[in-house]
Amino acid sequence: MPEPSILVVDDEPEIREGLQLLLGSEGYEVTLADCAETALARLDERPFDVLLLDVSLPDRNGIELNKDIRGRDPSVSIILITAYGSINMAREAFKSGALDYITKPWSNDELLAQVSQAVDTRRLREENLQLKRALKQRYNFPNIIGKSDKMLAVLDLVRQVAASRSTVLIYGESGTGKELIAKAIHAASPRAERPFVPINTGSMPVDLLESLLFGHVRGAFTGAVAPKKGLFEVADQGTLFLDEI
Repeated sequence: MPEPSILVVDDEPEIREGLQLLLGSEGYEVTLADCAETALARLDERPFDVLLLDVSLPDRNGIELNKDIRGRDPSVSIILITAYGSINMAREAFKSGALDYITKPWSNDELLAQVSQAVDTRRLREENLQLKRALKQRYNFPNIIGKSDKMLAVLDLVRQVAASRSTVLIYGESGTGKELIAKAIHAASPRAERPFVPINTGSMPVDLLESLLFGHVRGAFTGAVAPKKGLFEVADQGTLFLDEI
């Protein structure tokens, strides 16, 4: 795992250099910025795990900058640096999305503890985002509404069978969405770009059903004036859904 990365944003050289020395000695990768413009440029170049952000910058208010940075990267942990510790300061810091704040002058042990917690929070947020993306991808069936454990279990099964070439039997009462599940299996399968061909077999006479499924050549029976492809051929490399069997 790479070393945690920290961006220090402060207009005072002594503060920047002192933090670089302190954090660097603890194994952190430290980048410096002396103003809001430089900080945003550094953030455009790469993500950071933690930002130590001074509230009073020469070109912009640190609390407002904090809001913009959180908009770019919601999982980043931001600790505001201020010369004035107060209830109002704490309220403003947390309202802007900062994880914490520290008052000048600070205890190095306290600062290191806050940074360590901020790194853990960043990684937890990132893991949660990755989990949400994975769940969205896993259960992304826009035509199917359902978030219960049983419905998610059905969608998980859809993903599993979609990868196979086996025949699938979908059993359920009328109106429970069997065709939606069939379409979801097709959409999640390697056959998704090929045809999905549904047919209601329950309302089809047997003699016509055979011709419809397998096709016929010209003259095969009375009225067969031209050859016709069967639905098995039409759905070749795709999915044939036999409804109401």
